[in-house]
Amino acid sequence: MTEHAGRENPVHEISEDECVKLLALFEFGRIAFRVGDLLEVFPVNYHSAGREITFRTAPGTKLAGALLADDVVFEIDNIGVREAWSVIGHGRARRLEAADEVAAAAALPIHPLIPTVKREFVRIDLTRLSGRRFHRWPEPDPDGEPVVDSTD
Repeated sequence: MTEHAGRENPVHEISEDECVKLLALFEFGRIAFRVGDLLEVFPVNYHSAGREITFRTAPGTKLAGALLADDVVFEIDNIGVREAWSVIGHGRARRLEAADEVAAAAALPIHPLIPTVKREFVRIDLTRLSGRRFHRWPEPDPDGEPVVDSTD
């Protein structure tokens, strides 16, 4: 019998508090929103402060779509050898326009992957936040035969 047989479910919910902490540890995620009949997904470099996600962008589909969408989804994940996790937040996006907000956002450590000019700052105020952690155990044998886990 495997070492993992009889263990609890390999999928666990992550508390909202831990989701907030995980968001603060990373700087690369994805935003998704609906534009008409299309679902759009974009990578973003971001800064997290509590339930606020701030990113820089240039005029275009990402900016226009995020601002027009009723619901913007923000997602990060991490895949390790023994476990993986995913955090998903929902909220509304807004362009930062007040001089003090723009100045504060410009001082954030948001480092773009591509060296292009991005002068627009967008903030997603997350109203819902959830996460799941996944143990990466060996896949069970579909025929019910014990699987020998040689990695432990």
